[in-house]
Amino acid sequence: MKKQYTKINNLSVSSDLLDFVNNELLKDTKILPENFWSGFDKAVHELTPKNKELIKIREDLQKKIDTWHIKNKSNEINLEEYKKFLKEIGYLKEVGPDFKIETKNVDEEITSIAGPQLVVPIMNERYALNAANARWMSLYDSLYGTDVIKSEEGGSERYDPLRGQEVIKYVREFLDKHIPIDGTSWKNISSLKVNNGNLIINKNNSEYKLKNIEKFIGHRGESNKPSGIILKNNKLHIEIIINPRAFSAAHDIAGISDVIVEAAVSTICDNEDSVAAVDAEDKVICYRNWLGLMKGNLKTTFVKGGKKLERKLNPDRSYISKDGIGLKLHGRSLLLVRNVGHLMTNPAITLKDGSEIPEGIMDAFITSAACLHDMKNKKNSRTGSIYIVKPKMHGPDETTFTDQIFTKVEEVLKLEKYTCKIGIMDEERRTSSNLKECIRSLKNRVFFINTGFLDRTGDEMHTSMEAGPMIKKGDMKKSKWINAYENNNVDVGLRCGFSGKAQIGKGMWAMPDKMADMMEQKTNHLEAGANCAWVPSPTAAALHALHYHEINIFEKQKELENREAAKLDDLLTIPIADRPNWSTQEINSEISNSAQTLLGYVVRWIDQGVGCSKVPDINNIGLMEDRATLRISSQHIANWIHHGVCTSKQVLEIMKKMAKIVDEQNKNDKLYQNMSPNFDKSIAFKAACDLIFHGRTQPSGYTEPLLHLNRLIKKD
Repeated sequence: MKKQYTKINNLSVSSDLLDFVNNELLKDTKILPENFWSGFDKAVHELTPKNKELIKIREDLQKKIDTWHIKNKSNEINLEEYKKFLKEIGYLKEVGPDFKIETKNVDEEITSIAGPQLVVPIMNERYALNAANARWMSLYDSLYGTDVIKSEEGGSERYDPLRGQEVIKYVREFLDKHIPIDGTSWKNISSLKVNNGNLIINKNNSEYKLKNIEKFIGHRGESNKPSGIILKNNKLHIEIIINPRAFSAAHDIAGISDVIVEAAVSTICDNEDSVAAVDAEDKVICYRNWLGLMKGNLKTTFVKGGKKLERKLNPDRSYISKDGIGLKLHGRSLLLVRNVGHLMTNPAITLKDGSEIPEGIMDAFITSAACLHDMKNKKNSRTGSIYIVKPKMHGPDETTFTDQIFTKVEEVLKLEKYTCKIGIMDEERRTSSNLKECIRSLKNRVFFINTGFLDRTGDEMHTSMEAGPMIKKGDMKKSKWINAYENNNVDVGLRCGFSGKAQIGKGMWAMPDKMADMMEQKTNHLEAGANCAWVPSPTAAALHALHYHEINIFEKQKELENREAAKLDDLLTIPIADRPNWSTQEINSEISNSAQTLLGYVVRWIDQGVGCSKVPDINNIGLMEDRATLRISSQHIANWIHHGVCTSKQVLEIMKKMAKIVDEQNKNDKLYQNMSPNFDKSIAFKAACDLIFHGRTQPSGYTEPLLHLNRLIKKD
């Protein structure tokens, strides 16, 4: 279907987008549509040539690196020679003097409260609302519905009272550990009340107080018969709900019906890797949902269990302080918005030369304009800041360009300079290698740095494609470069003054059904010095929040500040396999695993426009897949084909075999379209194959160009 465009100055704007901007985005702001489009037009035409130049630099550097590896293939890589070469071509920059970041007006959720960070696809309004409301989560529900508590009734719809008692026991032990009572335990207490600003706990007709009375901060309801008790540990709140009539309090002497924990302190609303937005129609859905969050009026209705339900944003939580003063706690997660990177363009707008607009520039102006509404009511950012997470930047030239983009945004939207804060995704090799200089270029804007293992691995493999066959995917986490990468991010962040001023983040837990494993393993992110780490769901946020009661991150960061810094030599050590002698069975197993998740993700992306999926792996464990996981799988197989570990024919046969398995896994999805047996007619199957067989020629190994191309074909 032919799209309708309207000429605005030097731009041709999709009618869908134009109508949204003029009648929704800018309505009730001080920015007139004609002024917005005039300033936007001028800025876009100034910024686009620089954007194109930076993409060309990426291509030129890659060609030089490929040539160097081909010339040196017969020799073991000499790191000194390799570094010298990378400096000569401008890949490695000179490291400047020490400095501290100067970002101002940053909310406490970023500066001083450590906790889980949710990532949610902004294209799904229900998910977005759930994430925004995940600031407060039921610990009872989160434990009962997951594998953290082991019992025969796990996952059953029938309530198991024994399992319920195990949940209560777990929570009481958590309270004993972090909010201890002086002289007794939280188990089997008989009542709670507030007297003269103190929490009084009754047990066996004796009264007790907390060991640390400062951990009690207030209550809800009557002081002698409260309906809620609010506690605080490591700057995170816990609310004990008292409702003797509730089903969950039936066997509780004190009438405690639930314990609510402060969970997703911040949330990234994602326009990038977890969405499939390829044109104006898709982008308007994303932008409209973000606008609704910023205006505070986003709502959605849905049917669950035969009932029609409405979901909207939660209000703040009111309580009475220990001094008897009415106070409020923020009811929602602090919302950040992830724009797309510098690579992709979008047909929603075309420029005066007929080319598509760089999508990252369009995102910058429109997502920031939506935040004008929040600046009036300050329900999201209390400090009046706009938080943009910027992915896939390659080195300090590109972070400098991001600063230039948002300087233009502030000029057009009449915002004070540095209102727009930037989160740096440290997920490309050239950024990791030059992280200090990347931060320096954004020292007045940066509020966040984060490691992204999957994208970073994808770039590691693509950058060094000609160096040799890569080790197996499962071995990557044990390789020298990954340890240096994770440590370097924290080391550089701490030396640049992030502690107490900005977030140092760690990556996603990708197995949403494996919460027991997460509880055992994800504490490592805190031990590594991260004051936030990504989770895939509100439930995971509630459970991961418990880790932040275990460890005081800011004390941990002080410990890490003086450790020996990660070595650049380790960071640049390429994970190639030393004379691999894998069996055919090992090779086929590795390819099959990648092929299954790759196909399971791509088929939903292309055919249904689903940008983030829980895809069963070869062992039937559901893994959260997005474009980052797709990038590593496609690049890994492409690398093995290129170096003769396997053949294209071998891979194609495996792809067809795994496509049949994926079809079977999706047989209950009414919208699903089979890839087999008519593989030639499946756009999704063709796209999945292209990602592998043309993987070497894809810019930086990114999957977006081929996905967008094939999704647009499917939509037409």
